[in-house]
Amino acid sequence: METAKRVLIVEDDAHIAELLRMHLHDEGYAVTHAADGNAGIRELERGSWDALVLDLMLPGVDGLEICRRARAMTRYTPIIITSARSSEVHRILGLELGADDYLAKPFSVLELVARVRALLRRTEAMARNARLESGRLELGGLGIDPVSREVQLDGRPIDLTPREFDLLYFFARHPGKVFSRLDLLNQVWGYQHDGYEHTVNTHINRLRIKIETDPAAPRRILTVWGRGYKLGAPTAGAAGETP
Repeated sequence: METAKRVLIVEDDAHIAELLRMHLHDEGYAVTHAADGNAGIRELERGSWDALVLDLMLPGVDGLEICRRARAMTRYTPIIITSARSSEVHRILGLELGADDYLAKPFSVLELVARVRALLRRTEAMARNARLESGRLELGGLGIDPVSREVQLDGRPIDLTPREFDLLYFFARHPGKVFSRLDLLNQVWGYQHDGYEHTVNTHINRLRIKIETDPAAPRRILTVWGRGYKLGAPTAGAAGETP
């Protein structure tokens, strides 16, 4: 029998937490609830979770710090942030710290459950693809191993976050093909919502800092004006303006 997916809810509102627990349990998930940030950190470090539903405003350690801790771990856990902080800056900050999705309170519990389901499907599909396409990719001095999730540049190891690796690996599997920011959100992040494109720009910029000789004149991840980004040969010309 297949083991139930494990979901950790870190939420200080007992009513919301119980609603989420019941609905996720009805979907067949094994759910654990932590009522404050300190308990959330303990549970996070205690076990391998398949998904994390995380409030930002928590007693003790806040949700952003928990998000940072989760992203520092070897295992990649899909994270959905839920918070009364509905401003653009908090949404972008949460996504840039590595959250996969963001729902502002009040939200539909059914919508959140649907997003958890979609994220888990996406994570499983990417893991299957990595196993099927387990061969190491070599592109212009970049060596990418989808099994160990390690990247080398001219034989030197490069330290990438899980999302940076996913983005680079996606480009490497489609060299020369142009993708818009919404395309990348859908294919790499697993959702496609207007207003989230800024996080793609941020991850592109961070990748360029790590893999380009001159990030201001990139020769690997190129900007195609008005269309998006593509992975080019390292001998290609510099990028143009931001799309």
